Amino acid sequence: MMDSGFVQVYTGNGKGKTTCALGAGLRAAGHGLEVLMISFMKAKCAIRNGGEDINYGEFRSIDQIPNFTIVPVGRETFVDKEHPDPIDIKMAKDGLGLAKIAIRDRKCDVLILDEINVAVEWNLFSVDEQLDLIRNKPEDMELIMTGRYARQEIIDAADLVTEMREVKHYFKANNVQARRGFEF
Repeated sequence: MMDSGFVQVYTGNGKGKTTCALGAGLRAAGHGLEVLMISFMKAKCAIRNGGEDINYGEFRSIDQIPNFTIVPVGRETFVDKEHPDPIDIKMAKDGLGLAKIAIRDRKCDVLILDEINVAVEWNLFSVDEQLDLIRNKPEDMELIMTGRYARQEIIDAADLVTEMREVKHYFKANNVQARRGFEF
């Protein structure tokens, strides 16, 4: 148990937001803290890429770490920003419900809400619902929120905000596709 917990936000168009949150969770778990990560808009097995299943490597790795649990709340396909499918909205709301329960029942020391900023931007739920999570967070729980598009209200409510800024990326510079072990 921690004396005090803060709200951390990792946002911006650069790479590394989820990776940063995973690193913080890994460090906390190494100190015996209970970590729960809810991954919005992600499934354990994602879209088909040339006939191959893409599995997010973090799900496999974290299964080996005591005190660290990841719960994916998304489908195997991307969400259509302009016209989200009702199942995408339902899954995001389910993830939001899990976060509320984790906060209310004090189910973890560190709660990571991966891609929550994107879920709000895609209108899967409201920024007010995201703010309620911050308002209701126990004083001794660390809350980490990731994803592009962090709203100003979230930035203002957070204790730490890091903006990942893309300076150069091999996707654009060399037309490199997502690589196993680095992008998924």
